[in-house]
Amino acid sequence: MTLPRPVDAGPRRPVDRIVAGGLVVTMDPQRRVIADGAVAIAEGRIVAVDSRERVEAMFQAAERLDASGRTVIPGLINGHAHLPMTLFRGLADDQDLDDWLQHTIFPAEAMNVDEAFVRCGSRLGAAELIRGGITTVCDMYYYEMAVAEELAAAGLRGLLGQALIDFPAPDASDHDAAMACIERFVERWQGHALIIPAIAPHAPYTVGDEHLREAQAFAERRDCRLIIHLAETRHEVQESQRLKGARPVEHLAGLGLLSERMVAAHVVWAEAHELDLLRDHGVGVVHNPQSNMKLASGVAPLPAMLERDLAVGLGTDGSASNNDLSLWEEIDTAAKLHKLIAADPKVVSAQEAFELATIRGARALHLDDQIGSLEVGKRADLVVLEMEAMNQIPLSSIYSALVYATKASDVASVLVEGRVLLRDRQLQTLDQTSIETEALALRHQILERLGRAT
Repeated sequence: MTLPRPVDAGPRRPVDRIVAGGLVVTMDPQRRVIADGAVAIAEGRIVAVDSRERVEAMFQAAERLDASGRTVIPGLINGHAHLPMTLFRGLADDQDLDDWLQHTIFPAEAMNVDEAFVRCGSRLGAAELIRGGITTVCDMYYYEMAVAEELAAAGLRGLLGQALIDFPAPDASDHDAAMACIERFVERWQGHALIIPAIAPHAPYTVGDEHLREAQAFAERRDCRLIIHLAETRHEVQESQRLKGARPVEHLAGLGLLSERMVAAHVVWAEAHELDLLRDHGVGVVHNPQSNMKLASGVAPLPAMLERDLAVGLGTDGSASNNDLSLWEEIDTAAKLHKLIAADPKVVSAQEAFELATIRGARALHLDDQIGSLEVGKRADLVVLEMEAMNQIPLSSIYSALVYATKASDVASVLVEGRVLLRDRQLQTLDQTSIETEALALRHQILERLGRAT
């Protein structure tokens, strides 16, 4: 039934889409939750978030997506991933980080990673992200030009870092070649609607001080972000103190790297004064609870970060160490893990946990003016969730349902920049069958090269 318009409303403004009906969880500053709400979209931006009656009275949509009986949320933000490593899923489990890297991952990358590998893994990862309601991912890897091309084709938003590391890499034989690759990458994608290019020195223990300073100078010169692994393990801290006389966060502060450009993944082993340094310099931090648990790297001091109002979000890390890209599992884990560690069930509330994957996660990537909430003027990145599955019934509290009950399988539709990427659980921009076929073929090749063919 078409609702009558108020007499003084005038002609309805044409828009591209209206997502109408359902419960709209805005994550705006007031944390509005609108029953029977609607979101109007024009030219990739949100132009209205209000009741369905008001929105449909003001706007005429070329397409109407019915969200009745469902929940509409901002697109989830995966703050740390290595998408091509989906092809290494399950390759090395039950190892600590140093063994995992040195004895399995680095050798496997040397034998297998090329542009074709990266493209296949990126497509596989992109499909999993979309199906899980993730609309933005922060990725760092080799051949990031190919990652960017695949994500842009899929319609996903990405903060993407071309890797820098102090030994020969799959896409660069030495440091000069790596920096030239980064220069080309940033030049190609800067200003793109979906892709935000960055420089990504791997970690303070794999990139020397001179090259870290060069990376920071590059980020300043090209006005781009810098992505890095930081303070991930106790061993990293001990070696930093032994070799450099300072803990990793302290060391980067001394080098002048801490800034509002930085996105630091993990930050598991940081003391109170280091958290203050990160906050005072505007560094974005990404908590990866499941990967850190699986590698026994430790538990990041998330409650202390929240107390300081750090810009902290959530990440899955790569599928080689997680082993999936489900942010719903990370949200649930972040809320529960810290209650256990603190012996306090009030620590990291359900609403705070959901903020990590939405508006606070956007802050961590320095993108909260663009994404992370459903507000007028922001990018039209949103997700429609089914709320009638057995695991969702009965719905008593929306944040409780989103954090403790919702699964990736509950994602019904996904829009990025107003474009529909998933409609009623069907991928619209990717061919799932061909992606799966190609990935399975590469799996056999990887295992054969590692001497594990069956």
